[in-house]
Amino acid sequence: MTLQSIIDNAKRIAFFGGAGVSTESNIPDFRSPDGLYNQKYDYMPAEILSHNFFIEKPSEFFRFYRDRMIYPDAKPNAAHRKLAELEQAGKLSAVITQNIDGLHTEAGSKNVIELHGSIRRNHCMCCGKEYGLDAIMTTDDIPRCACGGIIKPDVVLYEEPLDEKDTSAAIKAIYEADTLIVGGTSLNVSPARDLARMFVGTLVIINKLPTFLDGKADLVINANIGETLNAIKI
Repeated sequence: MTLQSIIDNAKRIAFFGGAGVSTESNIPDFRSPDGLYNQKYDYMPAEILSHNFFIEKPSEFFRFYRDRMIYPDAKPNAAHRKLAELEQAGKLSAVITQNIDGLHTEAGSKNVIELHGSIRRNHCMCCGKEYGLDAIMTTDDIPRCACGGIIKPDVVLYEEPLDEKDTSAAIKAIYEADTLIVGGTSLNVSPARDLARMFVGTLVIINKLPTFLDGKADLVINANIGETLNAIKI
């Protein structure tokens, strides 16, 4: 059984992706040896990226956020582009991602479920006015709306719940799929762990490191996801 044959025979594929999809666009992940969580700051990254820290120390939050969470020059890689092609060909029904970079949408995917939000969407905490990424990048301190309110990124911080609509959409996409391709995620944390575990059907895992679901997968590929998906013929 090969990835090509699985995709050829699938009627409805869902893709569930993590940080490993975007590392090939030169966006570092969190948990690898040289990832964000293994670098030294005045505060732990998990603390900085929490709701309470955002409320109590917004200047520190935005300094870190601009420096370590936003990569405006990053472009979609081969994995993003191939997934968009699979959707256009009627093979792929949904991309479910834990990434906040917006590269799936930039690559042309239409049905993208961003579980942790997106750096490209922001809103005023007072009046609700929506802003793009420029509102965050064009100031050196706390970005503010014309009404005076703080402009908050639409990303899910620690201590914040996932959006119920996104979670429901992800569950629906996985439930309706006959094939689930999991790529670029170790499946060590929720919701990735729980969403992948509930799937019933043909399971493919593409990840450099082992995952807890490898034993249940129909195909496990320990390789770069961009190279792997780029080899697929549609």
